[in-house]
Amino acid sequence: MRWQPPLPECYETLTEDELTSRIAARRRALGRDLLILGHHYQQDDVLRHVDLTGDSLKLSRLAATESRERGTKYIIFCGVHFMAETADILTDQSVAVILPDLSAGCPMADMAEYDDVVQAWQLIHEALRGCWNGRVIPITYVNSSAAIKAFVGEHGGACCTSTNAQDVFSWALAGGTQPARVDEQIKILFLPDQHLGRNTASKLGFITEVDEAQGLGPSETVVWDPKRPNGGLAAPQIQEADIILWSGYCSVHMHFTPQQIDSARQKFAATGGINIIVHPECRKEVVDQADEVGSTEYIIRHVEQAVPGTNWAVGTEVHLVNRLARRAAARGVNVQMLGERLCLCVMMYRINPPHLLWTLDNLAAGRVVNRITVRPEVKGPARLALQRMLSQSGPPAPRPVPIG
Repeated sequence: MRWQPPLPECYETLTEDELTSRIAARRRALGRDLLILGHHYQQDDVLRHVDLTGDSLKLSRLAATESRERGTKYIIFCGVHFMAETADILTDQSVAVILPDLSAGCPMADMAEYDDVVQAWQLIHEALRGCWNGRVIPITYVNSSAAIKAFVGEHGGACCTSTNAQDVFSWALAGGTQPARVDEQIKILFLPDQHLGRNTASKLGFITEVDEAQGLGPSETVVWDPKRPNGGLAAPQIQEADIILWSGYCSVHMHFTPQQIDSARQKFAATGGINIIVHPECRKEVVDQADEVGSTEYIIRHVEQAVPGTNWAVGTEVHLVNRLARRAAARGVNVQMLGERLCLCVMMYRINPPHLLWTLDNLAAGRVVNRITVRPEVKGPARLALQRMLSQSGPPAPRPVPIG
């Protein structure tokens, strides 16, 4: 975890009204030089001050396009560290990307450390040497460090989001940057979230370890655990697998269970039933039982389009679920958290109005604090991995900008 010095005491003693008025005044003074972005998982008292909201990649892409159109000098990213890094990768070097609290990291992103990935790459290829004709193509979830994105870009791979993971997997299995030869076998190394990787593999028809445990056939996926010798895998397991999953996970989405789904269905069985919608970072056992599965933006869109009188249980971060529930109630739609535990992204919670005001006060005084800067030698291949992803689906990628 990165260290954030304590704020001056004066920021911690301000009332909510004082924070709100002072933040608003700073925003007006900085005008179009400033762009504040807020992730959907943020608290409401932060989101009231932002210019644009979205998931991690949407905000990073908006950072690139909006900063060019507005002539922005400063982007304050109310999210976590990897999101600010991605924004810096996609924006011009003249734009300063700022994270209000440096300790706002992402445990899942930190589960794939660069040195561990380099070692895994070497060991996997040693296990395949002499008995295999093909390539390993790395894919990393956008929820990863700039260093991992760069590694993937350097080795012919791409990033993905929870929305387009299936498209990027299909691109890789077809050979990625070089179409696969008839006699060539392609394997995927997926970082860092095993659950998104497993759920995506399943959608493409691969038998996973979860399926194997249910007697559905030999698994075509394996999990690489960097804490165990040789990833915890024997050479034949690596040779036979089509997809190698890193053993990372999201601590928020790991809280959801099939038992919670059963309980929700029983509770609403006599009153019209309930729709279960979850994020693909959830375990496969949860995803398999849900009615709908999709990214943060997908969940928001489905709940906002829900028919009045329907019930919904949502398996994702609590701040977003509570916000959706309040909005839906006005339309006669019942939205609740899947399960009773408050699944909070504690790292996102570190960004709060006092830190936002402290950042703005420093900008007003001509000081840029907590700037997130990705080194040019990392930014280039990391951007390449992102651009390969963006070329697979969705709107066109932001116009490339020089790296200096």
